[in-house]
Amino acid sequence: MKIGLIAMSGIRTHNEELARLGLTLPAFVERGKVIASLPSLSLLTLAALTPERIEVEYREIADIRAETFLPDDYDLVAISSYSAQIFEAYELADQYQEKNIPVVMGGLHVTALPEEAKQHCASVVVGEGEVLWPHLLSDFEQGDLKPYYLQSPPGSYDLADAPIPRFDLLDPNIYNRLTVQTSRGCPWRCEFCASSILLSPRYKIKPVSKVVAEIRAIKDVWHRPFIEFADDNTFVNHAHYKELLRALVKEKIRWFTETDISVANDDELLGLMRDSGCKQILIGLESPRKANLNNIELNANWKMKQFDGYREAIAKIQSYGITVDGCFVFGLDGDTPEIFEEVYDFVKDSGLYEVQITFLTVYPGTPLYHRLKQAGRIIRDEAWELCTNLDINIVPKNMTTQELQRGFLWLTENLFSEQTTSRRRRAFKQMLKTSPNFSRIAQQAKESTLIQM
Repeated sequence: MKIGLIAMSGIRTHNEELARLGLTLPAFVERGKVIASLPSLSLLTLAALTPERIEVEYREIADIRAETFLPDDYDLVAISSYSAQIFEAYELADQYQEKNIPVVMGGLHVTALPEEAKQHCASVVVGEGEVLWPHLLSDFEQGDLKPYYLQSPPGSYDLADAPIPRFDLLDPNIYNRLTVQTSRGCPWRCEFCASSILLSPRYKIKPVSKVVAEIRAIKDVWHRPFIEFADDNTFVNHAHYKELLRALVKEKIRWFTETDISVANDDELLGLMRDSGCKQILIGLESPRKANLNNIELNANWKMKQFDGYREAIAKIQSYGITVDGCFVFGLDGDTPEIFEEVYDFVKDSGLYEVQITFLTVYPGTPLYHRLKQAGRIIRDEAWELCTNLDINIVPKNMTTQELQRGFLWLTENLFSEQTTSRRRRAFKQMLKTSPNFSRIAQQAKESTLIQM
């Protein structure tokens, strides 16, 4: 028996003006290559949960229409896809189904819209795949594959039971980083977030020993890897992550993750992040306007409460030699045409090393999707191909769609030009020379090139 595990990769923007502009901006292209080069951790995990008697093959497809050959020697196919590529995933599933090769689909999008996905496959996995995959395989071998596999209760999987993903199925030469999940879920409930909170309503962490074992498995195939922690919000539990970071110091790796700005409040944590090889963290700042953050986070309005400390926090984190990639979202209800210049000025004045800008995007299953659909502010419902974060799929409240597009293009050109990017990098390196942490950073630089991204 042979199973094909196929990941849709290489998200492409449909915003033609932005795509043309991006080709001339080194920093913009560089970030796109990072996003496009990540393997599917979910499929590698399913491979690890598959009995040894079953052969598995991992493949990635960037453009189904460009594929000249699709293997047809599979007994079963499992497909993973982001919302932006789901229609291509459905097209791929249809092709295999027409060959009488049953297809299984799962993930965030499918969990949000299982009935939609079921039109294109034999079986749908709703929820965390780790707990459902073994049952699905058993049913398939007995000729009794169910149309739906639903996790109950949602989010009940214990990460202490997580297997080591099959990193050995990858060719490390085609990736600039590999992923490790250290936690799942997030205590905050941001209106637009389509992250794994759909799979896991509660925040949970993976034991330190499990994370270290995964990193060592990666090192077996890649001598000195760059690792991205595939978490929704790393460092929520500071005590746990201090234990993990102490263990990672010995592993001699370089890593990146996404977290929230509260890490700036813990000097010990920042020191351990630096010493364990952290090169950059991405933080969702969202907006340079405090009023814009009101009720973005739906549980406790946490995001707005952090705003006054933004600049101080950025400076604090970067003084440890850890660069901050600040993420800003455009199309928020409080945005007006002036917001683009305000973000440009904030990035310049705050000393941010890196910046990421996206459009406010409605993903299925999110509170934002339900609110804007009810208000009639979704430009074209179910246009999932526009869920790239670089395409507009909503009607903004306080500017026209044209003003949103025009301002975004202006900001892209000005933030990601070679001159502006070089200026940010020079300012960061100059800051490090006066940082009280410089001696420790300089010592690390002798072992590895500083700021390898």
